[in-house]
Amino acid sequence: MEAPRLAARDLACRRGERLLFRALSLNLDAGTACHVTGSNGTGKSSLIRIMAGLLRPYAGVVERAGSTALLDQSLALDEHLPLGRALAFWAGMDGAVSGDDLARLGLTDLLDVPVRYLSTGQRKRAALARMIGQDARIWLLDEPLNGLDQDAVGMVEQLVESHVAGGGIALVASHQPIGIPGMDVLHLPDYAPGIAA
Repeated sequence: MEAPRLAARDLACRRGERLLFRALSLNLDAGTACHVTGSNGTGKSSLIRIMAGLLRPYAGVVERAGSTALLDQSLALDEHLPLGRALAFWAGMDGAVSGDDLARLGLTDLLDVPVRYLSTGQRKRAALARMIGQDARIWLLDEPLNGLDQDAVGMVEQLVESHVAGGGIALVASHQPIGIPGMDVLHLPDYAPGIAA
């Protein structure tokens, strides 16, 4: 199996007439994680979407080798179905999350609850379950800790650490600190306002 790789060279991102960032480069190989930090509006979510191939960069090149899973603010689970059936729908395409992982995420007792009744933290853990089921080598996570209590934050940190220790890659955009040993940090500075060239 080919080792995963995620790289960007001289990326720029434009939103309207505003340039969020430019000349951004990164190179993540198997077994590495990177925490993307920065103020609101600096382009953290946009960077994650660019790296996932969902948003075209204003300039620069992205290179990906290996399967990719995205966790963002969109739950992508049918609100009207019980959680177990909503996850089963994606399992038919992406692969099923194990019973052990459901228990670890605290979802076992929620499988009969319609998705629309889940709390913010429960929804986030459900999205994590779907991502784990994809068995992807590259994880792109946009604000994965939002809405989680302290115990759940620790569980997410352990999941990411285990994924990376197993040879995966994690690119994590978050305002909150993340306790992953050896994690690189990419800070997106506030860019001077003005018309994009």
